[in-house]
Formats: sequence, C-alpha cells, structure tokens
Amino acid sequence: MKAQDILDAINGEIIYLTDNEALDNEYEYGFATDLMSDALALIQENETSTVLITGLANIQSVNTADMLDISLIIFVRDKQLADDVISHAKNHNISLFKSGCSMYQVCGMLYEKGLGSIDVNCLS
Repeated sequence: MKAQDILDAINGEIIYLTDNEALDNEYEYGFATDLMSDALALIQENETSTVLITGLANIQSVNTADMLDISLIIFVRDKQLADDVISHAKNHNISLFKSGCSMYQVCGMLYEKGLGSIDVNCLS
C-alpha cells in the first residue's frame, strides 16, 4: 500500500514528508502501540515496510522508529507535535502523518484497505 493510499484511507494530514517521492513508498504492515517497548520487542522483521501507528506524540516514538528503520509514523487522535519532535524526525528521514481518528479506527481503515499486521501469534 502506497503512503498516499494510507493518507487517503485515514483522511490524514501530512505533518512532515521526507520528500515528494515518499508518498510512493510501499508499506505492507502496520503496528499500533503507545508502548514503544512493544514495538521494539515485536517488530523483528519487515521493519522498512511497516508503519508505526501511535498516540505517543513525543520524541520516543521517533527514536523507536529510527531504531527499527521505520520510515513512516501515523499519530492518531489529532495529536499535535512539538517542534523538536518534528525536527528529530527530519534529522532521521521519518515521515509523519496524523489522523483525527482513534487508533482503533485507523487500524480498521488500513486493515480494510489491505495493510497487513505484524504476526504476534495471537491465534496459537
């Protein structure tokens, strides 16, 4: 799923875009959490094709994405980011989107459009 399709699906807004070609980046998976330790523990492969979905609107979400080589973060619930968070994302080439929807709604919209989930063996 292209970043532009993700933006459209969640009725989102661009906070920061690394470059105009970033809207053509393809993503296969989404991972939603406000606990960055969960992201670090559970996103163990396909990092570059994973979107991080969070309501944690501080520098830790950017640091986590950087550590995992994630290039797109979606902030939910219309979170406002401080300038230092946006600057940090720019320094690490991480695009930032936001949506007024809840995390649950954003996940549902993206799942419905075909974005997969990180396998955490929930059915075993």
